[in-house]
Amino acid sequence: MEKPKVAVLIPCYNEENTVAGVVSAFREALPLSEIYVYDNNSSDSTRTLAALAGAIVRSEREQGKGAVVRRMFRDVDADFYLIVDGDQTYDAKMSPHMLAMAMDEHLDLVNCIRVETGDSAYRTGHRFGNRMLTGAVRFVFGDRVQDMLSGYKLFSHRYVKSFPASSIGFGIETELTVHALELQMPIGHVKGAYDGRPEGSASKLNTYRDGIRILFLIFQLFKYEKPMAFFGIIAIILIFLSLFLGTPVVEHYLQTGLVPRLPTAILATGIMLLATMSFMTGLILDTVTRGRRELKALMYLSYPFFGRQ
Repeated sequence: MEKPKVAVLIPCYNEENTVAGVVSAFREALPLSEIYVYDNNSSDSTRTLAALAGAIVRSEREQGKGAVVRRMFRDVDADFYLIVDGDQTYDAKMSPHMLAMAMDEHLDLVNCIRVETGDSAYRTGHRFGNRMLTGAVRFVFGDRVQDMLSGYKLFSHRYVKSFPASSIGFGIETELTVHALELQMPIGHVKGAYDGRPEGSASKLNTYRDGIRILFLIFQLFKYEKPMAFFGIIAIILIFLSLFLGTPVVEHYLQTGLVPRLPTAILATGIMLLATMSFMTGLILDTVTRGRRELKALMYLSYPFFGRQ
């Protein structure tokens, strides 16, 4: 069987303390792979040290992990893409197993579930935030994903070339997950050690700011990908509010033939009209979303699982 071309993609920003170690570890674990380090406006010697370690170094000037991932997916051509953070927290020895699993089971996404090896692996709030955000995605889009925010993933060629990335920052992890879930791609999981960051290396993720941004992105993706459910929920809330306000008015009218609270009657009628509009909006957008999803599925299916065209 033809050996797959594997690209290891490492997005980096000011990782001079760790990038050489990450590159060396993956050169040893996947000796036939091409290792790319995409520098995202580092102000230290990340680029130089990555090149000295043997990586192919490229740059992305638009700041943010999402912008880097989008650039990497566009520029690099391979059979499988393994993306890993450049902070030396993930075990490179897991990568051959992830690749073998993807090939044997024809998986488009293999996600590494982080298993902490020490108390310092997660910063305060990260563990809770990860569970909350992953739980939100599992509730809305399906429960086939675990540890959504893991920075260690392997993708097939057809996944990468059908992925319409739009996020700029850390929301890219959510987009990557939802893309696989919405197209019902085969997904696999492995458990791997997750170490604390080495001394002198700091996380670029802001627990609260980026957590709120990711939660807002989930909300947006819910609206874009499941408009019937989104606008249907709004319609149901408005219907109950309209009935709550309008029922006493109707009962009084049936008993006396009078409408003493005309403003309330008008308000209840207006809210019911808004509920109808919300339902129709969801119905129309659901048809548009279905067509868009079918186009993405056709793009995905236009690429073979193994062997680039």
